[in-house]
Amino acid sequence: MFSGKTEELLRRIRRANFASQKIELFKPAIDVRYAEEEVVSHDSTSMISTPVHNSAEILIYVNLETVEVVGIDEVQFFDEGIVEVCNKLADSGIRVIVAGLDMDYLGNPFASMPRLMAVAEYVTKTHAICVKCGDLAQFSHRLVVNDKQVLLGEKDSYEPLCRRCFNEYRAREEAAKLQQK
Repeated sequence: MFSGKTEELLRRIRRANFASQKIELFKPAIDVRYAEEEVVSHDSTSMISTPVHNSAEILIYVNLETVEVVGIDEVQFFDEGIVEVCNKLADSGIRVIVAGLDMDYLGNPFASMPRLMAVAEYVTKTHAICVKCGDLAQFSHRLVVNDKQVLLGEKDSYEPLCRRCFNEYRAREEAAKLQQK
């Protein structure tokens, strides 16, 4: 989180739009943090999108004959079928650009992201800055107590941490759990 993933997705979609390419932009319907029908970055850059409830819905909205570029935000929130949807779009000659977290709040691979990264022609990893030490951050440390893998939140719920700071927090959390037993 806070690494510029959505901002980069929107930048690439805007470039395709400037080139007069036919684009479609999607987001998971559950992501209503900033807007219901817009993809919005943390810096308030936004673009109209189509919210969908599952990956198969994307294929309903995309005309494979005319659309040239498909963007999908928060791709980690989609079902496992998202990989096949992205492959079908790409196999049809459509450029597919997705943005999402590769790891969950525990530092584990997030949903279909490993499979998507494996079949992608290009993978760009963006990094936030660790709020504790200033190094590059690749972990989204959850600040609220909740064991659900999917928990929508912003700065009040997550903070970006580097590996060292993330591991220090995890070790303290584990020690605290052991003391409670």
